[in-house]
Amino acid sequence: MQQRILGNSNILVSSIGLGIMGMSPGIYGETNDEQSIQTIHRALDIGVTMFDTADVYGNGHNEKLLGRALQGRREQAIIATKFSYTPNYESISGHPDYVKKAVEDSLRRLNTDYIDLYYQHRVDPQIPIEETVGAMADLVKAGKVRALGLSEASASTIRRAHAVHPISVLESEYSLWSRDIEEEILPTVRELGITHVAYSPLSRGFISGELRTFEDLAADDLRRWMPRFQGDNFRKNIEVVDKIKEIAIEKNCTPSQLAIAWTIANGALPIPGTKRIKYLEENVAAADILLMKEDLERIDQVSPKNVVHGTRYMKEQMTLLDG
Repeated sequence: MQQRILGNSNILVSSIGLGIMGMSPGIYGETNDEQSIQTIHRALDIGVTMFDTADVYGNGHNEKLLGRALQGRREQAIIATKFSYTPNYESISGHPDYVKKAVEDSLRRLNTDYIDLYYQHRVDPQIPIEETVGAMADLVKAGKVRALGLSEASASTIRRAHAVHPISVLESEYSLWSRDIEEEILPTVRELGITHVAYSPLSRGFISGELRTFEDLAADDLRRWMPRFQGDNFRKNIEVVDKIKEIAIEKNCTPSQLAIAWTIANGALPIPGTKRIKYLEENVAAADILLMKEDLERIDQVSPKNVVHGTRYMKEQMTLLDG
């Protein structure tokens, strides 16, 4: 597995990480803790070192699961976790007092005395970013956190935060179907030396081609309530997936591998999520796929910017995105 340094830090990570959100109940259907732990162990065995979680995933379950999986192997892993959502996504808090409480809770659940990368999950519009990042910087000074990150932050917020303390990572949804950050946010993080971490590089599994009908989604799968997976949007998006699949076949890879390789070619560190070893190994193999200029141009032709039908979140969730 190729490695890279996270921006404005000395933290070395694998060029592809593992998002573990889906390993908690009530997100992407049925889960199995033992199977998930085996997947995390397999990830470590094949060179994946960055594991992305958050305190709100499963209301603490996700962090506890990762803590269990890393017992005896903590030094092999880079733990990235997040704060700001209160339980059940009821509200957002960036208050300094909440930051200090949240990190202690995460450290306890993760069964570790430090977090490698600590993100603000969503920007709190009621609290100046300078105050939130100031509190996060105190955690670095105290040795509880090694580096700081922001998630789904605007370019102006990133600049203000970076002026308080170096920001190492900006995490945002980025895929063939989520490219709105290309105009302003990506140039900003590149200018500031911030690593861009791409979550949902497969548009929550849609681009993998595994989903063919709405009924393929479990009754408790949160994607049932996402516009891209509903009605006419679903049917039109399947047509785009099929075109991506044609290129993948020519490149002797899967649609998932092609999509992940595309994010890498665009400078991102992708963190595709999965609960199963089979898909983990498939995703990681994308690191070996080299996309030439002509490949990228052809991908752009079949899946141009804004080709996807439907927003990535429901309307009320879209309002929580900074800027």
